[in-house]
Amino acid sequence: MFRRLLLALFLLAVYPSTRLPAQDFRAQALRILKTVPLIDGHNDIPDAIRQRGGLDSVDFASPQPKLMTDIPKLRAGAVGGQFWAAYVPVTTMDSGPHPAVYALEQIDLIKRLCARYPVDLAMAYSAADVERHFKAGKISCLIGIEGGHAIENSLGTLRMFAALGVRYITLTHWRSLSWATASTDTARRGLSAFGREVVHEMNRLGILVDLSHVNDGTMSDALHAARAPVMFSHSSARALTHHARDVPDSILRLVPPNGGIVMVNFNPGFVSEAVRVYEDSLESRARALRAAGTDSATRRDSVQAWQARAPKATLQQVADHIDYLRRVVGVDHVGLGSDFDGITEVPVGLEDVSKFPDLIAELLRRGWTEQDVRKVAGLNVLRVLSDAERVAAAGNAKARR
Repeated sequence: MFRRLLLALFLLAVYPSTRLPAQDFRAQALRILKTVPLIDGHNDIPDAIRQRGGLDSVDFASPQPKLMTDIPKLRAGAVGGQFWAAYVPVTTMDSGPHPAVYALEQIDLIKRLCARYPVDLAMAYSAADVERHFKAGKISCLIGIEGGHAIENSLGTLRMFAALGVRYITLTHWRSLSWATASTDTARRGLSAFGREVVHEMNRLGILVDLSHVNDGTMSDALHAARAPVMFSHSSARALTHHARDVPDSILRLVPPNGGIVMVNFNPGFVSEAVRVYEDSLESRARALRAAGTDSATRRDSVQAWQARAPKATLQQVADHIDYLRRVVGVDHVGLGSDFDGITEVPVGLEDVSKFPDLIAELLRRGWTEQDVRKVAGLNVLRVLSDAERVAAAGNAKARR
């Protein structure tokens, strides 16, 4: 007994409470994640499965080396809830299936994926569903449509998506719509009158307005028009990485009064300024080679050599964005939105969904309290879901009177 006491005193002297060994922070993170569902705001596995030939082509219950997501990795990452992105390519606006049809197919895939693995997965349509499934040891499947073109300018289509259980819609992807402007567009316009009507109807239906992918004007217009909390399902801080997909301070300051949430994206070009600059130089290099008439094989070799020298983003830089957002918007308005299986490169230390506890451990290492970690892991997005549900219920009750 005395020897154990001496050992404990020695460890406290060597590792004060603020400087525990890394493995202890990870153990602490895992313990915390047994008390709160870690909810990721954006994962593109539905499209990754579709591109591989559909559900029958992937055994999601077994490790998938070429994917960032599968059930074993989700379990190792202590994931309690996942927004699966029903991504709708912008090319459907011009050719192929109608955007609404494509979205329906993606929703169908998500629901069938969840039903195929009932021991581990369960569909969730409310914050209460997520909490109930978490207590039962299951991972909640939530649906978010990526690309507002999926509604095809129809509020009726929007209402049908709500009936199918869609919990958020990203207003645009990389291409602007007649009613909302994408972040890739140089135009300064934001929401049109119809765009504001879409936002109001989403609020009435309890669908979260997702402002990832839109330009600053649309972000501002939506935040001012919204009657319920908005979300940025997978965006980081532009003050740290000057990417158009990230959120500037001027917009961040509007988030707390709205009650919304910014869920940090892991895309290397969104979290590392060095990576972003290098990616821009790579694009410039490729354009210069094409303009010079260089043959495709030489261009490919040159670009590959350029890529081999690329800097790497890190888990610590992702944590930097989380820290920064906590300072600007407050800890009640920050979450995680990985974009796994929608990104081709990953930060060192965040290679797949199994690595979430390592990110939580990094926050603990930086001195975050357990309660603040719980908020970022899942409590904040649960609150946003609940608030959106309450606004929808109150509005519908008023309409019935």
